Amino acid sequence: MRYRLTFITGLAVGYVLGTRAGRERYEQLRTCAQQFVRNPAVRNTAETAALGGRQAAARAFEKTKPLRERIGQREKSAGGEDDWGTSNT
Repeated sequence: MRYRLTFITGLAVGYVLGTRAGRERYEQLRTCAQQFVRNPAVRNTAETAALGGRQAAARAFEKTKPLRERIGQREKSAGGEDDWGTSNT
């Protein structure tokens, strides 16, 4: 509940400040954000982070392979029922 209240408060403050600043300030902020996103250094950093995330996910997937195999064997031996009492049908 605390985080929801903080989020709603932030939204309200942002709205009030945004309406007071007006359209000109909005356009100025939008232009700055577009320039930031188009910056080659920012793009390279974002691509590097995305590649690193994909590599980390692939490594984690490979490390969990034995566990996934054990789970698959257990499901086959249980006759199609999982631990929650529901079937896969």
